[in-house]
Amino acid sequence: MKKYVVSIIPLGLLALLLFFILPSCSTTNQGQSWEKAMGQIPTSPLDPRRAHQDLNIQIDLIPEGRFGRRLFRPMKPQFITIHSTQNYTGDAFAHAKALKKGALRGGVCGYLCWHFTVQGDAVIQHVPTSERGEHADFDGPGNRFSIGIEMCEHKGNDMLATMDRTAKLAASLMYHHDIPITNVVAHYHWPRAGYNPANKNCPHFLMEDGQPREAWQWFKSRVERHHSRLALFHQQNQQKIEEQRQREKINKLVRWFEKLGSWLGLS
Repeated sequence: MKKYVVSIIPLGLLALLLFFILPSCSTTNQGQSWEKAMGQIPTSPLDPRRAHQDLNIQIDLIPEGRFGRRLFRPMKPQFITIHSTQNYTGDAFAHAKALKKGALRGGVCGYLCWHFTVQGDAVIQHVPTSERGEHADFDGPGNRFSIGIEMCEHKGNDMLATMDRTAKLAASLMYHHDIPITNVVAHYHWPRAGYNPANKNCPHFLMEDGQPREAWQWFKSRVERHHSRLALFHQQNQQKIEEQRQREKINKLVRWFEKLGSWLGLS
């Protein structure tokens, strides 16, 4: 009997250890497996204009003065908020149609809206980044100061390509609006008054136990690495401009001395 009991206890402990350890290992490895499938990001500088072209952004704005844009509410973006649609039938173009028809009700102005919807091969823009959207936290800072990006989940969509295109879009927006990586946040970041739980499990496939942990940090690191290429191009370009400015100053000084020498009859 004693031998039987002794053999059971280690098995029970092992089961408990596996229960707590395996989920953390699998979530940590999820980002690594995505990274491997997507491929490493080059470290070479990238022209922001080229990066913008590669995003394949298609402008399909909600009509000015209608639905989500029925009120003109200017915004200077300070954050980028990442969402997922949890709509398994609608692609980015379907979401654009819905927003233009005012089919999605809610928010402070009565209609939901956000700035971009991303799928594997394209980005659709619905609202100018200089205007507020309705996608995060009603009348809170998430809506008043952040650019909203939705990632598509419809059948047939390439989710890896969608995540990477979203990371590239966020990096480009960071560059053009001078937004730090600390201000690239999940929808979860913005609590919603009156909801339980207040913080939404969104984007759900980058959350773990409903919260941003390893997978979310992996995504942010990918955004940051894309952004570093744009920043490096800018740094090198500014260096070239400064070098050209110094050359022009030296050439100007040389011409001045040549004129002075000519005036003094030294040449």
